[in-house]
Amino acid sequence: MNILILGATGRVGRQIVTYALHDRHNVTVLVRTPEKIQLNNENLTIIRGNVLNNDDIVRAMNGIDIVISALNTDGTTTLSESMPLIIEAMENEGIKRIITIGTAGILQSRTTPNSLRYQSSESKRKTTRAAKEHHKVYDILKQSTLEWTIVCPTYLPDGERIGKYRIERSFLPEDGVEISVPDTAEFTFSQIKTSDYIKSRVGIAY
Repeated sequence: MNILILGATGRVGRQIVTYALHDRHNVTVLVRTPEKIQLNNENLTIIRGNVLNNDDIVRAMNGIDIVISALNTDGTTTLSESMPLIIEAMENEGIKRIITIGTAGILQSRTTPNSLRYQSSESKRKTTRAAKEHHKVYDILKQSTLEWTIVCPTYLPDGERIGKYRIERSFLPEDGVEISVPDTAEFTFSQIKTSDYIKSRVGIAY
C-alpha cells in the first residue's frame, strides 16, 4: 500500500513509520524538518512541508491509498486547522481511509453517559485544551464522507511493546490507566488491514 503518515517525527508517528516500512509498504511522510527522520529506506519518501499549507497537503496525497495521522496538539490549533485541508485533499484524490490518533478524553464517559470523558469527572487531566482540539477533529471527521477511525490512547509512556492490550469501541477499557507508545502505534497501524472500527473511536489501554 501507499501510506501517507502525518506527524511522523512524533513519538507514535515514528513507530508507525517503522512498522509500515518493516511490512514493505510505500511510506510518504510530510514533515517540517526532514532532518528529524533518521531513516534510510528505498520505500520511504520524505516531503518537506506543513500540514497547514494546502499545496503541501495536496502534493503529499498524490498516489496515496490510506492516511495515518499521528499529529499531536503541541499547544496549538494545528490539529483542528489541518483536518479540513486533509479531508478535502483526500476527497479530491478519492482516498477513503484515514486513521488518526486521538485521546481517551474524547471517548464516552461511563459516569455521565451523554458527555465525553474530558467533560466529566472521569478525566483526571487538569487542562482540557488538548482534548478540546481532538474533539473538534472528531466532529470534523464525523461530517466527512471518509472511512475514519480515531485511536484513543490513555496515558502514553514510551515503554515497551507488549503486544497485549484491551480495546473497546467508544469507551476506555474499564480501569485502563496507560498504554505504551509502541503498542499504540502497533494497534493504529494494524487498522489499515481491517474495517472493524470504521467511523468509530477506539479506547486502548492495558
